[in-house]
Amino acid sequence: MSSIFTKIIQGEIPCYKVDENEHFIAFLDINPNAAGHTLVVPKKEIDQLFDLDDELYTQLFAYSKKIAKAIEKAITCKRVGLSVIGLEVPHVHVHLIPLNNMADATFGKKETLRQEEFQTIAKNIAKYL
Repeated sequence: MSSIFTKIIQGEIPCYKVDENEHFIAFLDINPNAAGHTLVVPKKEIDQLFDLDDELYTQLFAYSKKIAKAIEKAITCKRVGLSVIGLEVPHVHVHLIPLNNMADATFGKKETLRQEEFQTIAKNIAKYL
């Protein structure tokens, strides 16, 4: 069965897309820790990070760095944190989270955003790519 991320990649489920290339897609987390919380997902559905082949693994982090640099320019924050947990969706994904304090890095704290806010944030990040 396809993961929710595969359904997003295939266009079956909408997302607030920030960027996409041949191997990856970046989109806003709809249940964000902070405004601008972005997920970077390989298009190839693989459950665990360390099951990626070396080339895709390296490319994932290079692409995540590119997206993080754009987030830093678009979102006021002290830094962009990176987290790879992978328990909630069985498809490798990187969380890029704008951080201003340690609470922003916890997955217990969530922001509530309106559709227009998500759209504006995605466009603002994308313009720096």
